[in-house]
Amino acid sequence: MSDKNNLIVYCEYEDGKVADVSLELLTKGRQLADKLGIKLEAVVAGDNLEGIEKQLFPYGVDTVYKLEDKRMYPYTSQPHSSLLINLFKEIEPRIAFMGATSIGRDLGPRVSSALHSGLTADCTSLEIGDYKDPKTGKEYQDLLYQIRPAFGGNIVATIVNPDCRPQMATVREGVMKKEVKDPEYKGKVVELDIDKYVNPEDFAVEIIDRHVEKSKVNLKGSPIVVAGGYGMGSKENFDLLYNLADTLGAEVGASRAAVDAGWVDHDRQIGQTGVTVRPKLYIACGISGQIQHIAGMQDSSIIIAINNDPNAPINTIADYVITGNVEDVVPKLIKYYKKNSK
Repeated sequence: MSDKNNLIVYCEYEDGKVADVSLELLTKGRQLADKLGIKLEAVVAGDNLEGIEKQLFPYGVDTVYKLEDKRMYPYTSQPHSSLLINLFKEIEPRIAFMGATSIGRDLGPRVSSALHSGLTADCTSLEIGDYKDPKTGKEYQDLLYQIRPAFGGNIVATIVNPDCRPQMATVREGVMKKEVKDPEYKGKVVELDIDKYVNPEDFAVEIIDRHVEKSKVNLKGSPIVVAGGYGMGSKENFDLLYNLADTLGAEVGASRAAVDAGWVDHDRQIGQTGVTVRPKLYIACGISGQIQHIAGMQDSSIIIAINNDPNAPINTIADYVITGNVEDVVPKLIKYYKKNSK
């Protein structure tokens, strides 16, 4: 199979805007496409797509495949799957990305299954590299390294797809950085004919009513995050963190263990199975620092770890380590901050 073909990103579209996760993937896609010397492409389907390319081109997109039809919005499984399966058969992309959102989680497996291509979900890193098959001794150049924690986070696995195309991966929102390549960048638009890619019977399912609940917690946008783990010991002890957050003007986050214990709602979960944050200051309280949690906060500018275990893994990435019980340390932080901020 030819590996001269391009890298394509499926772009989600809601309320007149391309989703952040799609723009993050275009940023990463542009870096990888440059490394491979191939083009970056995007595919978007829905209603009212006029001018959508203006949102995409600045990220270095060379081709935007556009399918505008009111039946393609809101998202339903069959039409969008048919579009990608048939488009990918035609253009044979080398690499395909989509967000690990409710849409991407539905769409990715359908497309990879139909094309027999394989798919790595929830990647935390994507790179290009070479691979030698230990069984056959065959060498492969410039494969996509699909990197994610595995075996409950005990290892970081690098997954490759030597022979099947496209090499497909999904990535959660916030994991990759979103950066405009050039505000003046110009690519071309290819308008797709719906009858060529989507079957009439794909529209058998119709959405009668749709309600989207927006999250009230803005972890991603907060410059300071105070996060608690299983070491907080109880739901009541989390009140200390809310007090500290109020004092600092911060948002409260949590590790998966604290969420699983029922002390905090899931929309506050930070890590591989939650939100990825990059605040100026991250205060980790009673968090041991499993690899999945670290994946969601390692790019914080300053990390303070408060833990009674001096050997906690999080201490290895923290800028400052306070060894002690959170119940003793946090009230002192609140007191000193209030005293010094007057």
